[in-house]
Parts: sequence; C-alpha cells; structure tokens
Amino acid sequence: MNYATHYDVGDRKRDDGINEDSVAVSVFEQGHREGFLGYERDSASADDGDDGDEGDESGDATDRTATGDGAGNRSAAVVTLADGAGGHDAGDAASYIATTAVCERLAGTAVSAARSDPAGFGVAVEDSLPPTPRAGDIESAVAEAIVAAHREVLEYAAESGQQAHATVVAGVVVGGRLHYGWVGDSRAYLVNAARDEILPLTTDHAVVQRLREADQIDDVEALVHPRSNEITRAVGGSGREDPETATVDVETATVPLYREDVVLVTSDGLVDAQTEAAKLYEWYVEAGRDDEMAAVIRDRAVTDEEIRDAVLSARSLDAAAEGLVDLANERGGKDNLSTVLLRDGTLPATPDDPPPRAAGAEPALEDRETVLGESG
Repeated sequence: MNYATHYDVGDRKRDDGINEDSVAVSVFEQGHREGFLGYERDSASADDGDDGDEGDESGDATDRTATGDGAGNRSAAVVTLADGAGGHDAGDAASYIATTAVCERLAGTAVSAARSDPAGFGVAVEDSLPPTPRAGDIESAVAEAIVAAHREVLEYAAESGQQAHATVVAGVVVGGRLHYGWVGDSRAYLVNAARDEILPLTTDHAVVQRLREADQIDDVEALVHPRSNEITRAVGGSGREDPETATVDVETATVPLYREDVVLVTSDGLVDAQTEAAKLYEWYVEAGRDDEMAAVIRDRAVTDEEIRDAVLSARSLDAAAEGLVDLANERGGKDNLSTVLLRDGTLPATPDDPPPRAAGAEPALEDRETVLGESG
C-alpha cells in the first residue's frame, strides 16, 4: 500500500497565519509464505524512458499493476484528517487532538480486521481468531472513534477555557474496502484511472450544501458562495457540554476499492481556494447566471474535474499531493490545505461495471446488513 501527504498554510496566511489542519496515517503491512509480490510498471509505461525512482518511493498514481494476486502480502491502514475551525481560539489544538485520538483508536481495529482473515496466506488458524468484522461493525468503530475524539476536544476546551472545533474525515482501509466516516466539510474522494473518474464519497455538513440540496443555489454558485466557510457540524465546541456524555452525529459508509483507485482525503482549502469568491458570486448573480460567467467561475475555482486530472496526470502519489496544494495556491490559497492520497496496487482490477460508490449510492450487495422486515 502506498500513501502520500502534503500540507500547507495557504498563500494568503503564509506571513501571519497558522496551519490548523492535521493529518494522521497508520499503515499495517504483512507478508507471509511467498514474500512481497511488489509492483511493476506495465509495458506501456516501461518504455517511457522514466526510471521511476521517485515513483518507487511513493507509489505511482496511475500506471502501476500488481505482479500477482496479492496472496503474499496485504495491507491495512487508518487515515484521518481534521481541519480546525478558523476564527475560534484553538482550532489547531482541536485538529491535533482529533487526528491523533481517532488514529490511536482505529489502528487496532484495522489490524484486528486484517489478521482475522488468514486464508490468503494458507494458514489454518481461523478457530483461534475473532470472526471477520462486518462492514457495519467497522463503520461503527469509525463513528465511535470520532465521538471519542469529540469528547477529548470538549475536555480540552473546558480545561483551557477556549473554543475548539474541527472537521474530521476518518477511514479504515482493509480487505479491499474503505470504511469511513466524517463530520463537517473536509472531504473524501475516489479517483479511478481505469474509468477516468472522480467520485465524491462525502457530502459537506455545511450551509452551502444545505442550500444546494434545497435548490436555492446551483452548482456554480456553490463554488464561490459567500457562506462557504460555514459548517453545520463539527467535533468539539465551547466546553460547556459534558465531555463524558457528549456526542456528535457521524455519517458513515463503506465502498469497495480496486487497483486503479486513489483514495483522496482533503480539507476544504482545496476546493475553497478562490480569494475573489464573493466578487465572482456577485458577478454571476448579476449576469443572470449565464453560461459565459459560469465558465469564468469554473476556470478560476478548483473543480472536481481538475482534482481528478491533477491526480491522474501525476507521476506519483507524492507528486499528486504536492500538485493539489500548488493548484489551490495558484487559485488564491485562501485557507490551510491538507491532502492524503492512498492506493493499494495489490487489489483486483476495476470491473467493467463496478457498483455505485459515490456519496448517497446504495451500498454494495455484500455490504448490506441483514435486517428484520415486517411480516405480511
């Protein structure tokens, strides 16, 4: 499994601002029997004259294929990103506490889920191991970890007398699936090279998202809306809640992963980079929301399509992570920006007709929980 991270304070805050984002990644790698199968470039990329040294360090985002079926090695990972809410006293502390607390709690979940399935190594120890957890079990563990982080941030806020809020995205990658949860407007995406697509995995807990869902603004307005900095859900708070019992509503989901997928987790500084957003919004409304002005906004804002292209065109995950930060800063660098990119080249190839995986899609058939229906 390959991953890369990159984080930046943002051009507008470079002189006197602080970075309130935080990331944490924990990777579990296991090899047995056959040894590490590794990766190799396919025949098309092997002739491009690039020796690929840098790609060997970070994992190539687009052109690596597994040399086998992955039976000799496997990976599990925990990925966490938090964005401290700007304008509050201790957003940086909130994001630090959130990422470390979530990662600490979920690392054991990831390892336990991986070791509960020894069949791939041909080791007959199933009877002495706990059963393989269901998707719903791991989603619940993600939600519980975020709630635990929420309580830790509240405890810090109460002890310090400061307000401390942060958004959180957290995921467990194990067994060819991503089990994830989120609070706030930091985002997770899947970028798939085989299908040349980007799929949003999260929907923002934010005012602009509510306005879009209510059809009060269109997709172009959402790119530059003046209220883009207002979230409707976060971990932490003022410390007035009881840290022992406080909770937060965590949205969760599970999606299958394939060899050509890159998991991208990012703070909102990537898509909310435009420093002239308020002016562009005003021009768009005054122009009657016409196509010409819409094109201007799409050209100046950072769109999902540009994010996809930046990831797929990068020679490595490191280059993709750095390129996304550069893209946001070129468009204004309005806010702090953090990215985490992860890819597992030992997974099966993307099928011709993969299940729907974007936010709001029905879960894959194998991930649906059995429920008791009404008798009729």
